[in-house]
Amino acid sequence: MGSVKDYFSNLGSGIASLLKGMSVTGKEFITPKITEEYPDNRNPLPAADRFRAVLTLKYDDQGNHKCIACGTCERVCPNGTISLDIKQVETWDGKKKKKLDKYMYDLGSCTFCQLCVTNCPTDALEFSNDFEQAVFTRSKLVKKLNYLPEKEEPKPTPEQIAKMQAEKEAKIAAAKAAAEAKKAAAGASASAEADPLAGIELNDAQKKALDAAASDPEKLEKIRAAILKAAQLKAAKAAQAGDATK
Repeated sequence: MGSVKDYFSNLGSGIASLLKGMSVTGKEFITPKITEEYPDNRNPLPAADRFRAVLTLKYDDQGNHKCIACGTCERVCPNGTISLDIKQVETWDGKKKKKLDKYMYDLGSCTFCQLCVTNCPTDALEFSNDFEQAVFTRSKLVKKLNYLPEKEEPKPTPEQIAKMQAEKEAKIAAAKAAAEAKKAAAGASASAEADPLAGIELNDAQKKALDAAASDPEKLEKIRAAILKAAQLKAAKAAQAGDATK
């Protein structure tokens, strides 16, 4: 009796399980398809906005990019995917400036970490959604991102030329004035060193004594030494008097 009961119980469970499975299968017949028939529908095939396919250099409508050749992207790349060729150019005002020559990117070694994009100071890079990157040779995965010719430095306007010329003349004049002042200071110092009496105020008696001994070098030297010693003693007494009053 127990075996018959178990038989019908198992039979009922099997039928219930079958009906449940058939209901799931029946729902799939009316569920919209999500399988894409690639590559037949490659044109309307949408890609997620967050999908990272290949690194690109942003260009505007005039064919300009914002890369300043700072090399930050090359330094932060963890596996050497990015390689920059940089050249030095001279601007219209005579200054040196770094300029991008070649921006090489190896898609085959890129880990799509986006460190280059997030660390770019000028927002010059982005990842595109172009996922069709299958090629037959490894070398074709190495891409030159600055595919448009690099533009020359803009020529200066007449106003900029006049301003630059005025600044140049002002610098030259300032340099000349500084050189003349330095030369005058050096001459004054040399004259003071050559003549110890140059900074001493002489009285009438000392002037007459010097004039009288002008024809006798030995006597003149003695008078000069006496005047210098007197001036030194006077300065020492003045210093002592100043200290005493403090």
